[in-house]
Amino acid sequence: MQLRIATPTQVLVDLGEVNSLRAADASGSFGLLPGHANFLTVVPPSVVQWHLSNGTLRYCAVRSGVLAMTGGDQISIACRQGVLGGALDALDSDVRSAREAESEADRRARVEQIRLHARAVRQLMPALVPGSGVQSPPVPDEEEES
Repeated sequence: MQLRIATPTQVLVDLGEVNSLRAADASGSFGLLPGHANFLTVVPPSVVQWHLSNGTLRYCAVRSGVLAMTGGDQISIACRQGVLGGALDALDSDVRSAREAESEADRRARVEQIRLHARAVRQLMPALVPGSGVQSPPVPDEEEES
C-alpha cells in the first residue's frame, strides 16, 4: 500500500511498501490492510503505526488529522503536526521535545508582542498628553460633512 502523511508545511512519510496500518479514531483502534474499502475518518492526537514490507514497524505521533483510504491501496493522513519514530520510547521523548520547543517559541512570540505593544503606547503617549505641543488631526465639522 502507499502511505502518505503530510502536515501543512511538509510531507512526513511517502512510502509505497506498507503492508498494514493501525490507527485510532473516536470509535477506537482499527487496522487497514490492502484491499480495504474506501474509508474516511478523523484521527485524534494519537500514534499511527505501520508495518513495512521488510517487517519493520514504524510510528508517527499525529496531532489531530484526517485519514483517508482510497482504492484499497492508498492511505493519506493530513494532520496539523507529526513526529516520526522507529521506537515508541524514542517517539515519546521526541514528542516531549517538540512540545517544549513549541511552548518556548510561543513564549518568545508573546514577549515580542508585548514589547511591540509597549513601544507603540510609548510613541502615542506624547500625542495624548494635553499641552505637549503635538497637534492632533483636525475634527471635521458636522456642517461640512452634510
